[in-house]
Amino acid sequence: MPALFSPFTLKDVTLRNRIAIPPMCQYRADNGFTNDWHQVHYPAIARGGAGLVIVEATGVSPDGRITPACLGLWDDAHIDGLARIAAAIKAAGAVPGIQIAHAGRKASAHKPWEGDDHIDAADPRAWETIAPSAIAFGRGLPRVPRAMTRDDIARVQADFVAAAKRARAAGFEWLELHFAHGYLAQSFFSPHTNHRDDTYGGNAENRGRFLLETLAAVRAVWPENLPLTARFGVIEYDGRDEETLAEAIGLVRKMRDEGLDLLNASVGFTIPDTNIPWGSAFLGPVAERVRREAGIAVASSWGIDDAHAANRVVEDGQMDLVMIGRAHLSDPHWPYKAAMALDVPRPSWTLPPSYAHWLERYAPMRA
Repeated sequence: MPALFSPFTLKDVTLRNRIAIPPMCQYRADNGFTNDWHQVHYPAIARGGAGLVIVEATGVSPDGRITPACLGLWDDAHIDGLARIAAAIKAAGAVPGIQIAHAGRKASAHKPWEGDDHIDAADPRAWETIAPSAIAFGRGLPRVPRAMTRDDIARVQADFVAAAKRARAAGFEWLELHFAHGYLAQSFFSPHTNHRDDTYGGNAENRGRFLLETLAAVRAVWPENLPLTARFGVIEYDGRDEETLAEAIGLVRKMRDEGLDLLNASVGFTIPDTNIPWGSAFLGPVAERVRREAGIAVASSWGIDDAHAANRVVEDGQMDLVMIGRAHLSDPHWPYKAAMALDVPRPSWTLPPSYAHWLERYAPMRA
């Protein structure tokens, strides 16, 4: 059996294969609530055969959303809709996960296809953005955020804890903290965006404090037998890559000691001017280094849409899980195609019986 289709167990959760669907924002919610779009999208993509499906970035507070159309978990009323999604993902054979997030200075923005820029401050849909320091991202996100006070930090951390409790109440079995992509937590870690002179700024230990404290607070309420994971930008491609990666790995070791079970290694995206080497599985060597030096299970994504490339990064020990995102939007049954490409015997097992029966009957697969 190819490595990509071997089971993966983390805590009390076993995935049927190493294929995971990462959080991909749909920008279809209303005041944080799910609707028919989400109720159709997630079960359909889960039926495709992936082992894990992580629901999109879900705001821990209204001001933590990227756009007004992002999902939320700041109110108990959000639980019911998300519970139906979690149950549907599980019924389809995948493990239901969810990512909880605060967008920081990248919040209060238009949907990507409506500009992907900050909503004008005078627009009634806009809200105040916050960040570790009053530094704007730039380009289409020019608004200068308000520098957070200690009270702000405590409030946001409490919001993460409350959202984690609601995620469990909704039936999710895998929790991912969004510590990447230039959003709030990543902004604390990056020296580009954190110019604080208190215990949350300065050296790498202080810049990692918000992430470590938030993780520990969530770990205290998230069930010990279920995976607690984080997506974290371990590299920026900004010219200081070795320093950033070394600091990131040091922080990941501390996260592991605080109860982190797996790291989803990504890019920081903290500043607009970088030189990212886009290409197939370009983060593979970076993920492998984090896995080896931090001593933790690792997943990653970006540029992996080919079955052989996905199998190789698992087989070579670069990743424990492969996050396959946009390829699943193009083809929700990507695992079936991948199984065929890798000569998995009887790959129709990756399909719902209602599909597999007809494909098997009229186009027999190689045994």
